[in-house]
Amino acid sequence: MKRKDFIRNTAIAASGISVFPGSSFKSEKKKGAKSMENISDDFELNEITITELQEKFEKGLYTSEYVTALYIQRIKEIDKEGPALNSVIELNPDALSIAKEMDIERSSGKVRGPMHGIPILIKDNIDTGDKMMTTAGSLAMEGNIASNDASVVKKLRDAGAVLLGKTNLSEWANFRSSKSCSGWSSRGGQTKNPYYLDHNPCGSSSGSGVAVSANLCVAAVGTETDGSVTCPASVCGLVGIKPTVGLVSREGIIPISFTQDTAGPLARTVTDAAILLAAISEDSQEDERKMSSKGTHISDYTVFLDKNALNGKRIGIEKKKYENQFMESLFQSSLDTLRQQGAVIIELEYLDKLNALGEAEFELMKYEFKYGLDKYLTASNAKVRSLKEVIDFNNKNEDKVMPTFRQEILVEIDTKGGLESDEYKQAFEKSHVGSKKIIDETIKKYDLDAFCGLTMGPACSTDVIYGDRWGDVFLTAPAAMSGYPHITVPAGKVFDLPVGLSFFSGAFRERDLIAMAYAYEQASLHRVKPEFKSSFEL
Repeated sequence: MKRKDFIRNTAIAASGISVFPGSSFKSEKKKGAKSMENISDDFELNEITITELQEKFEKGLYTSEYVTALYIQRIKEIDKEGPALNSVIELNPDALSIAKEMDIERSSGKVRGPMHGIPILIKDNIDTGDKMMTTAGSLAMEGNIASNDASVVKKLRDAGAVLLGKTNLSEWANFRSSKSCSGWSSRGGQTKNPYYLDHNPCGSSSGSGVAVSANLCVAAVGTETDGSVTCPASVCGLVGIKPTVGLVSREGIIPISFTQDTAGPLARTVTDAAILLAAISEDSQEDERKMSSKGTHISDYTVFLDKNALNGKRIGIEKKKYENQFMESLFQSSLDTLRQQGAVIIELEYLDKLNALGEAEFELMKYEFKYGLDKYLTASNAKVRSLKEVIDFNNKNEDKVMPTFRQEILVEIDTKGGLESDEYKQAFEKSHVGSKKIIDETIKKYDLDAFCGLTMGPACSTDVIYGDRWGDVFLTAPAAMSGYPHITVPAGKVFDLPVGLSFFSGAFRERDLIAMAYAYEQASLHRVKPEFKSSFEL
């Protein structure tokens, strides 16, 4: 029997049993185990890249069907049993058949591109017109089967990607309560950080970040309004890209803010993130208040990957030091790497001005969430048809939906008026227009190529009763409020927990940020595979 035939047959047989040849993950712990310390994790696809998979497909060493079956089994073993990461909210029952179709196409000489046959996961606030639900993690949305694919999903299918399933998230993309626990949803439960299981994965794209970091898929798609891609990427040791608003269509994504929302890739390498970004981006038509992406679409971001891309680049950093000495030490080490690669570091004082816009940003998001969610629900197949009905459902089912934190943000949002209100217009001018002005003027004044800083601090411990305690180190808001692009790359660890380094710049400068991030990544190589440790101790 030829190897490729053996692989295909093994994969088919494997899809119906719990352990199968080819999956070399070894664990002697019983089901429900909470930790995998001191257990060998030699899963054969660990840390594999899109390029490496394509090479194996081309040589007949792997088929997409076989690889998909391996990931499905990995999810069953790691996500649903010990250590029970709980990052995947639903598996796609058609995943293996999609993979088989991609293999048939390949055997006939048709390869759609670098994503052909690549298994990925997508966040559960993105519509799929298939057998999977789209719920934003809310029991109020359970049973919602979208009539059509979101635009980003259409792009993925056209590129030949295999949709493995959907990932858990902070319910309603973490826009329900000020005391919420990131990575928890009433439908999906609590997602765990793969480095230390008692720590938080951040959110709201929690499941997407954890699944990629734990090697449950090659890459994943998340969404961000403010930090929801870059935060889980940072604390899960990943590369995350929040594109310029408008580069990726938001059609078919459960919204928060049409001024700030965007889908974006999470991957283990800058190269894989760049490949996935190209697959989901487009010269999309203008919708409500997003920046026009006309003429900005790039079909291949990998052509900009250059180890020397930092040479001569002028990078702005905040002059104020980090209060935590370990954060400051890590940042100084990152700056040393940038300087060694030829970057020019410019110290600035700009973050206080941007952070002062946070209240206005929150106000903008509240108005736009009410408008956007009502619009989405009215056209959906959900059993709730408005924000008011979501609130009523939660009240009627509070033991399941609100066992620890409430829905005070949703209740407040429901009291808001329409987008014609002066309060909303003032919030928009202050947050969105104001942040763009500060960033654009600073770039021009200092002739900057990008801003840089630690994305955020290390993961906080998970606390479903009192909620998140993330501290005051965040570099997600400037790019979020302005709608500008932002990429985070592994920078090392603080307290043995991953921390990312951020680069952000002006509109549609993804190519420049990807190039600089790649040069930093290749010079530092800080990505470390998680070990699923049970608890953190100093």
